[in-house]
Amino acid sequence: MSDARANFRSIPSVEVVAQAIERLAPDVPARMAVRAARAEIDLIRKAVAHGHPASNADAIARAGALRARLVLQEAPQPVINATGVIVHTNLGRAPLSDQALEAVHAAAGGYSDLEYDLGTGQRGSRSNHISDVVREVTGAEAALVLNNNAAAVFLALEAHARGREVLVARGESIEIGGGFRIPDILQASGARLRDVGTTNRTRVEDYARAVTDDTVAILRVHPSNFAQVGFTESPDPAELASLARQRGLLLINDLGSGALLDTTAYGLAREPLIGEALEAGADLVTFSGDKLLGGPQAGVVVGSSDVVEPIARRPLARALRPDKMTIAGLRATLVHYLRDEALATIPVWQMIAAGLDELRERGERVMDGTAGVRLVDSSAAVGGGSLPGQTLSSVAVELKNPHGGIDALAGRLRAAPRPVIGRIQADGLRLDMRTVLPRDEVTLRETLRAL
Repeated sequence: MSDARANFRSIPSVEVVAQAIERLAPDVPARMAVRAARAEIDLIRKAVAHGHPASNADAIARAGALRARLVLQEAPQPVINATGVIVHTNLGRAPLSDQALEAVHAAAGGYSDLEYDLGTGQRGSRSNHISDVVREVTGAEAALVLNNNAAAVFLALEAHARGREVLVARGESIEIGGGFRIPDILQASGARLRDVGTTNRTRVEDYARAVTDDTVAILRVHPSNFAQVGFTESPDPAELASLARQRGLLLINDLGSGALLDTTAYGLAREPLIGEALEAGADLVTFSGDKLLGGPQAGVVVGSSDVVEPIARRPLARALRPDKMTIAGLRATLVHYLRDEALATIPVWQMIAAGLDELRERGERVMDGTAGVRLVDSSAAVGGGSLPGQTLSSVAVELKNPHGGIDALAGRLRAAPRPVIGRIQADGLRLDMRTVLPRDEVTLRETLRAL
């Protein structure tokens, strides 16, 4: 008991540790040093209570300085994506084009006419800055931009199906990611789910038989993060739209990713195109801004005015609206499509369209004679819940048999000043050049040399 009391008495005071933190880390504000000292001393007290000896003031201060600096450091921290997954959800999904970055910087760095009409001098609408471009790109009559696609689906259902029944094919009653489940979204919106067909095969006739007097809409969900193969069947979109018109129902088509360019041109399976979904007769189409579109996180609703405008008037639309930076970045991204320059300017499409010769040249520049690395054939994926199971031939810089093992090497790359995230495959660490941004090549080369 006396040893325990002695250990508790040896714990330095908050003031002593805070002063030590300030000496070790002059960049840490004094109030943060005090909070960090308290937090570390609390940990020491718990350790002593379990029979461990107390640390000295310097050791506690070092831990406190690290704690404070973790709060002060830049976050989210920029990293180099060398995983081979283009739209990597954990790494922030789609990187923006240079023009979109400039637009975001201009919107964030000063004042703007976000909700101000320069012509009349009166209050304006932020939707006017983006809806016209969305309409022009998609060919839709009306458009609404929200903060993400989950919000777009939710608000569409909340506006048009609260208290009513919505038909969803069993094979489309899915979980998209992060716990986002279609049945949960329907329940939260106040709509009721009615399953249609079977998990692998659903026909128009199944929808027709499921319609009741309480049915208000058909929700079609693109299963963008998994693929069904084998004995499968789903109705033609135009046939489903015809049924919806005959029965006086809304047809809501959630594309998830939402593409404006044909993915089959690059050896990939066909991802549904936004314009085609509208042409097939959908009343509403929803999609994300930060996947195959290549812009910032956003959810977009397009369709006829009499269906979109009631959604925009819902009270929750204000809570789910995008900020000025999202509007600026999305508008600049969509303008690339209007100018037919998306392949040359939008990073996601630059990566998809990159040729193998170009990737080899970039890999050679990154290696630049560095010992212990070589170029190998690889495969990349679109990712982000798009084109599941589809891969693109690629080229990777491979590091093999490093001192300390592959896992340790991957950890050292993650701990670099600009963290590098690669892919461990077999007994090597691969850095896929398809997902390394050109502006990161020099940094990656210097990082490899430093190893």
